[in-house]
Amino acid sequence: MHPINLGLRWLPLVAVLAIAVASPSTADERPNFLVIVVDDQSPLDLKIYNPDSPLETPNIDRLAASGMVFDGAHHMGAWSGAVCTPSRHMIMTGRTVWHIPQRRPNAKKKRNNPSVRYPDESLAPKDLPEYTMAAIFNRAGYDTMRTCKKGNSYPAANEQFTVVRDASKRGGTEETGSAWHGKQVLDYLDQRDAAADEDPFLIYFGFSHPHDTRDGTPELLAKYGATNHTDRESLPPANPKQPALPPNHLEAHPFHHGHPKLRDEVAVSGVWERRDERTIRNELGREFACSENIDIQIGKVLNRLEQMGELDNTYIVYTSDHGMAIGRHGLQGKQNLYEHTWRVPFIIQGPDIPKGKRAIGNLYLLDLLPTLVDLAKIDRPETLEGQSLQPVIRGEQDLLRDVLYGVYCGGTKPGMRSVKKGDWKLIKYDALDGKVRETQLFNLAANPLEYLPEHKRESELETDLAENPDYAEKRQELEALLLSEMQRLDDPYRLWDQPQETSVNP
Repeated sequence: MHPINLGLRWLPLVAVLAIAVASPSTADERPNFLVIVVDDQSPLDLKIYNPDSPLETPNIDRLAASGMVFDGAHHMGAWSGAVCTPSRHMIMTGRTVWHIPQRRPNAKKKRNNPSVRYPDESLAPKDLPEYTMAAIFNRAGYDTMRTCKKGNSYPAANEQFTVVRDASKRGGTEETGSAWHGKQVLDYLDQRDAAADEDPFLIYFGFSHPHDTRDGTPELLAKYGATNHTDRESLPPANPKQPALPPNHLEAHPFHHGHPKLRDEVAVSGVWERRDERTIRNELGREFACSENIDIQIGKVLNRLEQMGELDNTYIVYTSDHGMAIGRHGLQGKQNLYEHTWRVPFIIQGPDIPKGKRAIGNLYLLDLLPTLVDLAKIDRPETLEGQSLQPVIRGEQDLLRDVLYGVYCGGTKPGMRSVKKGDWKLIKYDALDGKVRETQLFNLAANPLEYLPEHKRESELETDLAENPDYAEKRQELEALLLSEMQRLDDPYRLWDQPQETSVNP
């Protein structure tokens, strides 16, 4: 058997591509779960979604080749500038964005109008921590462990894990970067092995990168031609090894994003407010250096699972809490609803998962927990609002849902909303006390990168079609669909051109 290189270790090809023939049937054969969640990664960074990407991730590529890739995975949205927070709440609870723990309600506003639910008031059950990921699996007899960044998460859910080794690690060394998170998982597996622990496990393998500050290791920075630039008064050096600009790059977004002084747009070290070619290419190089380092750590853990004889009986999920702009559309952060940021990578590999298959799926991250519960054959808690991916995995259907809803209102209210159905997508902006009121309409089949008029594309479909009278009927259809989804999901806001009877715009 010829070995293949997985980062810093060598694995037999069979160790990565093995798929179990039969489902586990006894307690001792219950499957394990390794849930890998990276911080701030656009699917378009990865070759499996964007073949033109120079980013090298051999372990992620092989997970995709030996498992299933979803092309329509999304994070639903956020009511906070720290988009990670609601995203990770949804991962841990399997609940929709307006039904998860949020900020406490403003007592004065509530007294003045007790019948109105304000946007900062939670519709989450009080005992929800007991029905989060680790709590569910603990009760089912699983050993649970997590390592991840600190903050921007759901502490009451994180505390349910039996073993917790959290720390924010965004440096460029073994101890200060992604290797630290990998070491926590490897140490945990070593302890299980030494104790001959036969309980099934669920490991939440979280990373602090490629979220900024994107300090890569010297070797990987050199590979992608990047430097950890820290001088705000100068541009980083140009280097031909740096990744090319994204095709939908702009030096400025055509209108304000609606969140003044947003850290991600004005204060990211190495970028700040610049969107010029040298700055963005250098930052992409840093991003790719951090992402490849994550891939190396994944390879080490896969190798250890194979040595322990656990790989064939382990479901492995790879995803991110949300995507990222880094120069696309003139934006830098995650506070937008373009596809590069609203979508997330999503791969699943393991027993009975079809090898090398792709599906659109139309899933949210909140579907992850219901899927894990289903695969583990655990009774589904009533708190879960997401759907299991099993019907799509089994090939019974290609989509979990026909319509997708997205929200960002971490800045001025009501903020942004999007809705997508089939090839069509609508984005609306209502921010800065009415100063920004915009609507965009895209045909994603013809315009997957959501080119705007500022991109000056030749094709008549490669642009925003919202004001094109030929598509007025389609816009009207999506406008109605968006309002319907906002009502269905308990969105507490209404946009300027929607019925205002239930609106709260404090």
